[in-house]
Amino acid sequence: MTRPAFNACGMACAMRWRVALVPLLLCAAGTLLAQPSPEPAPAATSTSTNAASPPVELKTSLPQAKLIGKARLKVWGFEVYDARLWATAGFSSARYSAFPLALELAYLRDFKAQDIAERSLKEMRRTQPISDAQAAQWTAEMLRVFPDVRKGDRITGVNRPGEGAAFWVNGQASGEIRDAEFSRLFFGIWLSPQTSELAMRASLLGGSGE
Repeated sequence: MTRPAFNACGMACAMRWRVALVPLLLCAAGTLLAQPSPEPAPAATSTSTNAASPPVELKTSLPQAKLIGKARLKVWGFEVYDARLWATAGFSSARYSAFPLALELAYLRDFKAQDIAERSLKEMRRTQPISDAQAAQWTAEMLRVFPDVRKGDRITGVNRPGEGAAFWVNGQASGEIRDAEFSRLFFGIWLSPQTSELAMRASLLGGSGE
């Protein structure tokens, strides 16, 4: 989830490179340090719901979900987003893609959809190779469901085992990507042992008993 000095332009470039809900994550202008930290009190982030309360979209899409863990992604000291992982009973991180689960990201900065999609794809490739043709298809799909985000926006992705993933933006359905392999690799950005953010993974899985 060494801190070189850089100017305002460099900072904007770096922030675009590192996000994904999509890490969800910034550009290689130097050595990158991302560290998750506990969420602030609810009053500090207007779009974040109470830690014990699932986002409204899960009341119908994943009504039995319980909070597993949470973390905040920081890059060079800059806050990127708050993440919360929700899953149903019996959830196992070793087989995360086989379980209904939801990853909720509350953004703390503005990002372009193109940057989110590109970084998501880069992180997905950490788990396994992806052909150029497949990458182009998945990029188009992500641009269909991911908008440009502004500080305060929330994106929630729900894994539907064997089917794919569904997404909500600020509680409103934004679309589905009906591809189980996409869903496995996408949620693996945060949950796979090959993630670039092992500390964040540990925090998100904190309540899973693993």
